[in-house]
Amino acid sequence: MKYGFIGLGNLGAHLAGSLAREGFEVTVHDLNRDAAAPLLAAGAHWADSPRAAAETSDGLITCLPSPQASVAVMTGGDGALDAIPAGGTWIEMSTNDAHEIKRLAGIGAARGVVTLEAPVTGGVHRAAAGEITVLVGGDGDAYRTHLPAFQTMGGEVIHMGPLGSASIIKVITNMLAFIHLVAAGEALMMAKRGGLDLAKSFAAIRASSGNSFVHETESQVILNGSYNIGFTMDLACKDAGFAMKMGREFGVPLKLAELTEQLFIEARERYGGDAWSPMVVKLLEDALAEELRAEGFPAELTAADA
Repeated sequence: MKYGFIGLGNLGAHLAGSLAREGFEVTVHDLNRDAAAPLLAAGAHWADSPRAAAETSDGLITCLPSPQASVAVMTGGDGALDAIPAGGTWIEMSTNDAHEIKRLAGIGAARGVVTLEAPVTGGVHRAAAGEITVLVGGDGDAYRTHLPAFQTMGGEVIHMGPLGSASIIKVITNMLAFIHLVAAGEALMMAKRGGLDLAKSFAAIRASSGNSFVHETESQVILNGSYNIGFTMDLACKDAGFAMKMGREFGVPLKLAELTEQLFIEARERYGGDAWSPMVVKLLEDALAEELRAEGFPAELTAADA
């Protein structure tokens, strides 16, 4: 299978890299050509435009920062969607709105293109190791056709059901992660104010019924002081907004999620949209003039750290 890959950010570069390393023929494009350098060295090809990446691909993969970026790439002036050969597949790995992905899929279907959504979850460090979870929505036959690529990019691959289902569960998992992050920060601050050793407190929480994946990962970069989880405040606010929109649509009151969204918005205003999302915990650190720091924690995670 030949794949085009558009979007070589913190996440996309690792996903495309897994494909290239495992022998898939990959043609890449990004607004920043320098981001493609490691991939080109690994055997990937460069495309000067999204359309050029699509033209020779059995599957065109996009991993972009927003639905607006996906719309611009797929249906804008360059029109990557209508450059995919008839019978080909567009695979959207960005976190997108279920209604938007269905709308774009309809445009593709009229041109003989099948659409799959395949957002990922588990953190940039797992993407780097080819162990990230891939959540797929769409036609079962198309899913099975591209399953080898999904298995190459990720660890666990789950076919959630029809198109739109993966977008819904991805928003739900992100909503939980944001709530857990705020809660982990409050828990660590309780330990700090209680006079406990924060490294031992981290270990105790990890071994307890209060543990979470977010604590195991993001608490580490908070305790290091880098906050670098490879995910920005802008992205967190976008995804938190998706959750609130979905709650209204489904008639589910999201009281914890609403409070958490407001904290992320406040943190974005204070620290900037490019700040790492765990800096939402810095709001509490700043308010109490207490830093949550401990020795022995990494500035950036690898798969071995979680």
